[in-house]
Parts: sequence; C-alpha cells; structure tokens
Amino acid sequence: MRVRFPQLPRKLPLKALGVVVGAGALATAGFAAFSWMPASATRAAANEPIVRPARVMEIAYQQHSQSLVLAGTVVPRIESTLGFRVAGKITARTVDVGSTVKPGDLIAQLDPADFRLAVDNARAALASADADYVRAKADHERYLSLRGTGAFTPQTLEQRQSLAATTLARVEQARSQLSSAENNLAYTELRADAPGVVTAVQAEVGQVMTQGQGVVRVARTDELEILVGVPEHRLKAMRKANAASFELWSDPGHRHAAKLRELSPSADPMTRTYPARFSVIAPPEFIGLGMTATLAFERPDAVDKESGTVTLRPVTIARWRDDTAAIAAGVKDGDMIAVAGVHKLEAGQKVKPVQQAAR
Repeated sequence: MRVRFPQLPRKLPLKALGVVVGAGALATAGFAAFSWMPASATRAAANEPIVRPARVMEIAYQQHSQSLVLAGTVVPRIESTLGFRVAGKITARTVDVGSTVKPGDLIAQLDPADFRLAVDNARAALASADADYVRAKADHERYLSLRGTGAFTPQTLEQRQSLAATTLARVEQARSQLSSAENNLAYTELRADAPGVVTAVQAEVGQVMTQGQGVVRVARTDELEILVGVPEHRLKAMRKANAASFELWSDPGHRHAAKLRELSPSADPMTRTYPARFSVIAPPEFIGLGMTATLAFERPDAVDKESGTVTLRPVTIARWRDDTAAIAAGVKDGDMIAVAGVHKLEAGQKVKPVQQAAR
C-alpha cells in the first residue's frame, strides 16, 4: 500500500521553509539521540580484550640425522699376521679360515724335539756353573778364617774373591741361557694373544717355517670400525660432524653410536673417495666382520619458547619433509607455537594456551 504525502507548493514563504527545516532538524536530532546510546555501549564493549583459546605445543630440542648418509663396511681396527718366533717344522694346525679364537688358544705347533734338547743342555750348564760357584764361595770363606795367621796373604785372598765373583757371573749367565731356551721351547706353540677371527691361512702341516714367517692372519674383534668412502665435496661436513651413528643392514631400525677416528688425507686411486674409519663405541652382539652398515651424521636443530601474546616470527627452514619442516633458526628450545587455527589469530592478540595431547 502506498502512502501519499501532501505535495508542498513549489514556492513557499521563507517562514514556512524555516518551519520545515526546523522540523527536520528536530527529527534528525531525535534520531541521533536515539542511536547514540547503543553505539557508545558497543565501543565500550569492543575496548575490552577478548582472550581466545588457542591450541599450542611446546617446541622440544631433538637430534636429527643429517642428509649425509654413507654406506660402509664393518672392519677390524687391527688385523695382523701371526707367525712363529723360531724356525721349525709345523706338526699341527688347529684352526681354519673363519675359526674364532680367544686369548691363549693354540693355533699351530712346531716340532719341539730340538728345543727340548736345548733346554736340557742349558739346565745342565746351569747346574755345573752353580757347583763351581758353591766351591769357589766355600774356598773364599775358609781362607777368610785364616786372617791373622802366617798362612794368610792378601794376594791369595784377592784371587779367591775374584774366582767366587767369576763363578757367580757364570751362574747368572747359565740361568739366562736356560730361560732363553725355555722361551724358545714355548715359542714352538703359536697361540692367540687377543680375541679374533682367522681370515687367512698361509701355512700347512709339514711345512718348514723360517723365523717370523706368517702362518695365519687374524682380525681382532675387540675393536671394530666402520670403513666408509667420503666424497670430496663432503669432506668439510665430515670434519665438522661431532657425532655419528650407524645402522646395520641386517638389523634395521636400531642405531648405534660411532666416532670418527681416522680420515685419510689422500683419496683412494680407484674410488676417488677419502677412506674414513669410525670407531664403534658399544658394538652390538650380532655385529660381524664384513657386514654392511649405513652411517649417518647428526646435527642439533635449535628451537624457541612463546609468551601469552601472539607474535609473528620469521624462521629459516633447513629442509622440507613429507608433512613437516626442519627449522634451523628463528625459534628456541621450549618455545610455544600455535598448531591449530593460526589463520584466525592476529599479531598482538592474547590467547589461552591449550596444550596439545601427546601422541
């Protein structure tokens, strides 16, 4: 339904126009007075801070593996060739390739007949020298008892003293020769001096060996290492790495600590890589020589703690992953970050932290 307003004449007197304008002003003032109270109340309510709940989580410092991963091989730190310290003919060999030995285990043996004869001769020579010393010592003591009599002369006393000292020296010499002969007899048995594994056999039973000739090669298992070839563009990162860990291909998912012991100053002529040896700090029970291992270098990643007010902070991304990113700078350990509804937060806004449940 349309409401018609009375039309005003085209020309109105100035008094009538003032009445119309005054009425309009009064109506406007009345509307302003009506609407002013709600607006002031709204502004007063808007000045009060609104604390919104925000789901947060605390950043915790963790060690992450570097992207540098190298394949290596488990090797012994010491692998030596064992041989007899005397010459002779091998009469027995008790180990083969792959045999495990412990300290004191017999590896091979020479014919000991000639060495036993040498021990017998040295023992007889010691007995003869000892008898001569006993007689010379008794003569010297008897002549001392003649001191003060006419039969005593200083020259004879000096001769008796010299003879006793000479025979005593012969006793010591004979005793040393006997000890040497007994050692040579013991050297006819080649025994392991450390735990290890026989990796090569270089002599057979019946073979006549010279002194020091190799019989077997033994890799010691008490000190194991990871041998890797480092590319030349990774040498700088290798030298700065303060920690490393390895994982055996035969036991995936379990990492063990390692430490750089040796880095070759020159490259291998065949592979053009720099051999590096990492000591195994605590070797697992299932580790074996020749096993393949994956060596990874670890680097600490720093992260920060937030206050109750939301702020924007620039960060440096070290690397991207499937659904996460590793932060290299911009936050510290223990900082609180918002993990949900970030697009609805504004800088400087106060939030009520709601800790995210641990997964």
